[in-house]
Amino acid sequence: MKDEALALAAAVPDPAGKLNLLREYLQALALRSLHESEAFINLAFVGGTALRFVAALPRFSEDLGFSLHQPEGYRPVEWMKKIKTDLTLAGFEATVNWNDRTTVHKAWIKVAGILKESGLAAMPEQNLSIKLEIDTRPPAGAVVRRSLITRHRMLALQHYDLASLMAGKIHALLTRSYPKGRDWYDLVWYRGHRPPLEPNAALLENALIQTQGTNALASKDWKKLLLDRLENLDSQKLRNDVAPFLEHPEEADLLDRQNLQAMLAFNSGDIQ
Repeated sequence: MKDEALALAAAVPDPAGKLNLLREYLQALALRSLHESEAFINLAFVGGTALRFVAALPRFSEDLGFSLHQPEGYRPVEWMKKIKTDLTLAGFEATVNWNDRTTVHKAWIKVAGILKESGLAAMPEQNLSIKLEIDTRPPAGAVVRRSLITRHRMLALQHYDLASLMAGKIHALLTRSYPKGRDWYDLVWYRGHRPPLEPNAALLENALIQTQGTNALASKDWKKLLLDRLENLDSQKLRNDVAPFLEHPEEADLLDRQNLQAMLAFNSGDIQ
């Protein structure tokens, strides 16, 4: 399998594209391992990587994010050991470090040697790392679906539906301490549907209460709140952040203040 990953990377001319493909290949192997462990009885796949695997978002993503949907039978240490074993059997020099001392349990999946073998690093000890996070106390209100995925590997997984994933993205946009172009790009993707997708209002409200307290931010005002945030954003920084992760990097140019303001002001009722 490592030879397959290296062949995929070799077909891509630019370093950012090589790295994106290698990382995504490893993500797919980790997801396949979780599938085989029946972890998706307990977990729901969330975040930007979920949006890419489930809905073909044309943006690569770095991390694997999950919410604990069913606590009974939660065995993450066993699952992480299997991920390490499966990656090793696939020919990768892998380590997995686990930390469950906080509400969000975290693992770092590190693969040595692959960056040097693909021409992306000079030293063999330089790792390609993937952070895996499991929110063990997710806000209530998400709608969960199951899908068959065929990106690099075939597997079945449990994930939030699009409206619930969108609620998570808007929550990040409203509460993250620093702006990320990847967040804004994903919002453009959601709102680019016709009619535009709307977030899961209950989930967004519960998420804001959980992190900001009652009466801090009103979920119904999410468009206005984001428009206010746009006033102080550096559009060029947004474009620089997202461009290396896009299948078509020129799409980063769409992230200017005028386009984003128009996207948020759009009313689906205007379509005739």
